[in-house]
Amino acid sequence: MKFSSTLTHAVGLGLGLSVLWLLLSGHTDPLLIGLGLASCVAIVLIAGRLDVIDHEAVPLQLHLGWFGYIGWLGREITKSNIDVARIVLSPSLPISPTMIWVPASQRTDVGKVIYANSITLTPGTVSVEIEEGEILVHAITRAAAEGLAAGEMDRRIVRVEGR
Repeated sequence: MKFSSTLTHAVGLGLGLSVLWLLLSGHTDPLLIGLGLASCVAIVLIAGRLDVIDHEAVPLQLHLGWFGYIGWLGREITKSNIDVARIVLSPSLPISPTMIWVPASQRTDVGKVIYANSITLTPGTVSVEIEEGEILVHAITRAAAEGLAAGEMDRRIVRVEGR
């Protein structure tokens, strides 16, 4: 079972490195593509020899649901940008800085990092501290804090993790 899991993660790492190399290099010459792919294979072999290929190094659990989450997060960031712009441009709107602990149901470190970074990417909220099962968040308004406390972002990231 361990060999199968390691092999799956090694293939995932190899594919991820290959796609990244192709996207970043921009080369279409067959020789350069072959050398780039050979480099990716060498890296996977070295990582396997060092025994560092595991579920945390190659988060295969972040499957196709990841793309849906990115789209949803983009919409949330846009809505939050508009809300923060309104607050900045119209001083009469209430600003009520709030610190709140929000539940974090993610089971992996990768999931917790994605959740904390997603909170920070959303304008008007910043992840301050991560404890077991919860994240301390500073929000510019109580409404933003209540939106996070509702747990929609938490549930979506748990789904991306594959649970």
